[in-house]
Amino acid sequence: MSTLRNPVGPKDRKVYLRRRILVLAGLLAVIAVVVLVFVKPGGSGSAQDAREVEVPSDLAASESKKAAEEDEVPACNAAQLQVAPVTDKTDYAEGELPQFALTVQNTGQEACSADLGTAGMEFTVTSGDDQVWRSIDCQQNPEHLAVILEPGASLETEPVAWDRTRSSPETCEITRDPVAAGGASYHLRVAAAGVQGAGTAQFLLY
Repeated sequence: MSTLRNPVGPKDRKVYLRRRILVLAGLLAVIAVVVLVFVKPGGSGSAQDAREVEVPSDLAASESKKAAEEDEVPACNAAQLQVAPVTDKTDYAEGELPQFALTVQNTGQEACSADLGTAGMEFTVTSGDDQVWRSIDCQQNPEHLAVILEPGASLETEPVAWDRTRSSPETCEITRDPVAAGGASYHLRVAAAGVQGAGTAQFLLY
């Protein structure tokens, strides 16, 4: 058992009481020092309020400059954008899904901004004069995305898988029939940022 709770020995009980008081006073002094070190005087003892947090002046200036530069970049016009279709293969085995993408290149002399979100992209599959499938027929949650294209720079979009079925706005809630395969030839056309892609990408389905 603790000697602080049950003093024993030949000394008078008052001596032990005085010692207990001194020990408690020492503990209180230590606690006071800890409080002064970790909690600023006048503070609430909690984390600093978000309104009191200051952004370093150099970082704030850098972010402001970056935002200003983006605002100054003009929109790309159709004449300076070159769009082209891309397929991951030229022929696909039975059950293999084609992966479609497109490239966009700024052929101008200055940087420009283009909307390369899904809202401004279109992939179309044709077979002869027959329009077989369009990515926008059953598109969900299309998004706008402003992208700055440096002069001469080219980028390629993330691939989009085609399920090898015929589409139309009326077929979004039903099971669609697969298109003909067995070596049938198809062509991919694309558009982005209001610009029609140059040419088509041919591929075969088996």
